[in-house]
Amino acid sequence: MNRKLWDFHGGIHPPENKAQSTREPIVRPPLPSRLVLPLQQHIGQSSQCLVKAGQKVLKGQLIAAPDGYVSLAMHAPTSGTVIDITSAPVPHPSGLTDRCIIIEPDGLDKWVPHSGISDYTRAEPERLLQIIRESGIAGLGGAGFPTSVKLNPSEEVTIRTLIINAVECEPYITADDMLMREHASEVIQGIMIIAHILKPESIQIGIEDNKSEAIESLKNAIATHDREQSIELVVIPTKYPSGGEKQLIQVLTGCEVPNGGIPADIGIVCQNVGTAAAVYRAIIKGEPLIYRVTTFTGEALGQPRNLEVLIGTPVNELLEFCDLNDSELNRLIMGGPMMGFSLLSDSVPVIKTTNCILASTEAEIPLPPPEQACIRCGMCETVCPASLLPQQLYWHAKSKDYDKAINHNLLDCIECGACTYVCPSNIPLVQYYRHAKGEIRMLEHEHTRSDHSRQRFEMRIKRLEQEAAAREEKKKARQQAAAKASAARNKASNNQGAKAAVIQAALERTRAKKTRLATDSKSSVNRAEPEPETKTVTGSDNRENT
Repeated sequence: MNRKLWDFHGGIHPPENKAQSTREPIVRPPLPSRLVLPLQQHIGQSSQCLVKAGQKVLKGQLIAAPDGYVSLAMHAPTSGTVIDITSAPVPHPSGLTDRCIIIEPDGLDKWVPHSGISDYTRAEPERLLQIIRESGIAGLGGAGFPTSVKLNPSEEVTIRTLIINAVECEPYITADDMLMREHASEVIQGIMIIAHILKPESIQIGIEDNKSEAIESLKNAIATHDREQSIELVVIPTKYPSGGEKQLIQVLTGCEVPNGGIPADIGIVCQNVGTAAAVYRAIIKGEPLIYRVTTFTGEALGQPRNLEVLIGTPVNELLEFCDLNDSELNRLIMGGPMMGFSLLSDSVPVIKTTNCILASTEAEIPLPPPEQACIRCGMCETVCPASLLPQQLYWHAKSKDYDKAINHNLLDCIECGACTYVCPSNIPLVQYYRHAKGEIRMLEHEHTRSDHSRQRFEMRIKRLEQEAAAREEKKKARQQAAAKASAARNKASNNQGAKAAVIQAALERTRAKKTRLATDSKSSVNRAEPEPETKTVTGSDNRENT
């Protein structure tokens, strides 16, 4: 029974060039002379360093902790000594340096004590997510988003479909192909662990029809493993960039991720096969992410192959292991020829998101010819898998009219390079888009900083106003308290004066009463004494007295 498949707009069919790196099995190179471990190997905040120069470390030992929710742990890829923590060149188009932990291996490759979970089905999803976070697992398909964050969607979201990306559509890259051929069992068990965490209604593995050996290996692994639910292996036509997350979702389900949205918004989570294998090792074996499969290919290599590389291994040592012909080397590209970028130095290390190192000759990937004027042919629009208008985006990006570029959905561009590939004027369209995105992110960052500064200023003014108001309230309270105290004193004084007046009046009345009583008593005494008899004196009487 043929399964229904959908298609996405555009796409191209560049030469695959995959056969040269699949002739040999995956090889583990010797221990490097040193390991350079950038603290920023993923989307999100840099890891927080936990070690010091001169410190001895064991293989798998935690040397940097996540610094925030969207961040990753980092572990020592082998035993040795931390010789320095300094700025060093890192894989980036800019060629800039970043803070790195530099370890000198001791050759013992001695593990720190570690163990896994024998039966993950008995473990709670939260516990499994914690182990994945502590193991420092990022998406190994190229973007490098922390896996524990991606497997922990919002509670409001119901995940109906788990899609495993096994497409690997970029030319030259065969790391996932060889991983599926040789370690299909680990991939399937990792998928089941992820399904135990998400509990989706269906599981689908999307793989291009040009990987017949990997398809057969996956079919056998699916048939031989006990599982909680069935896994559907879906073979899709080979077309670039069908391995893009949004494009693969559209091919398998017919659903489109909305502009500015993520697959979880439509009930889908997408994971890479390499990430699934890393989840298996973390949960079942207790091993953190300290190595990955990386393709080393290109006509400048005598032995193109896939290597199981320790994270932090310098690229130049791995190129030497693959018999690099320096005289033939023209460009050194990290990633594929479509979405990769040129390395300015071969001393940069392999990091968690490094899936390919392409050492090309001039005939293989010649330098691009000079850019010419756009002739408005429209070929870029016909191949754009995101259904954008590359020509309009080019004009807006070139004129630095970023608002219009955003309005034309620049941020939905997956930078697949299809438009650049078909452009007859040799315009490096993707470079314009990347530069514009970088400028937009910088402006947004500055705007965010400005907003934070404005908010801090407003909060400071508000705080000062509140403090001034509080002081004024205290002053008024003190004044009111003083007024009340003064009124109380005046009242008390008035009361005392009234009392004194009453007492004085009482004393006056008492004195007056005493005076009146004394007067009345004297009058009474005078009234009690007899008055002397008064006689009338006559002449005869006078004579008698005489």
